[in-house]
Amino acid sequence: MGTTYGYIRVSSTDQNEDRQRLALSEMGVPAENLFTDKQSGKDFNRPQYKRLVRKLRPGDLLYVLSIDRLGRSYGEIQDQWRALTKDIGADICVIDMPLLDTRYGKDLIGTFIADLTLQILSFVAENERTNIRQRQRQGIAAAKARGVRFGRPPRPLPENFHQVHRDWRGKKLTLREAARACGMPPSTFYTKAVQIEKSV
Repeated sequence: MGTTYGYIRVSSTDQNEDRQRLALSEMGVPAENLFTDKQSGKDFNRPQYKRLVRKLRPGDLLYVLSIDRLGRSYGEIQDQWRALTKDIGADICVIDMPLLDTRYGKDLIGTFIADLTLQILSFVAENERTNIRQRQRQGIAAAKARGVRFGRPPRPLPENFHQVHRDWRGKKLTLREAARACGMPPSTFYTKAVQIEKSV
């Protein structure tokens, strides 16, 4: 019998991994053999996943709750699946999809069914990632249309800006001198000056 491991992934630090942790614990995975990444599933460049792969040996068993917790890239999920099961010789069990349990059905038909299921589920995982990104873009566009501003709020102008601006336009100061008087780079001073002039 090899060692049993579990892999958990959530897309961001504010997402809760308790559901995955509980499911893996119920499968008998020791707490010290759980590896958790809090980042996107777009690729496998994740520190805890890499650490897990370095530990896996032939005969070990890896549990994941669902295929999209492993990743969301169609091609890379299949590449990693082959690397873990064929190159390393470990078994994988996807808890919410019993057909994806490499401990069973190692005959030709069982392998065919598992491969087909993996292809379908990895396609669905990537498609969902694409849909999530599209919904995010649509949400941002809708928010911008409502006047929501993104990014850092603009810094307030220094108190002396308007007087310095008048002196600069009156040729009493060079652009560089005016910018220095306001504690700004020349390009920033010029941009703010133009914005103010257009708004008048």
